[in-house]
Amino acid sequence: MNPATEHTTNAAHSSPTPAEEQDAVDSIVPMIPYVLPMVGGVLIFLLAFIAVFLA
Repeated sequence: MNPATEHTTNAAHSSPTPAEEQDAVDSIVPMIPYVLPMVGGVLIFLLAFIAVFLA
């Protein structure tokens, strides 16, 4: 009885493959360079509209 053959990790048997497991943060991160400038532009336009409306 070799102890090396008896020792197995659960990671190889019970964990799902990366293709099955998709984290919410990992799915959003690639869109940040496109979404962040658009949201910033909308926010600047909204703040400018409020400033002109109140002036």
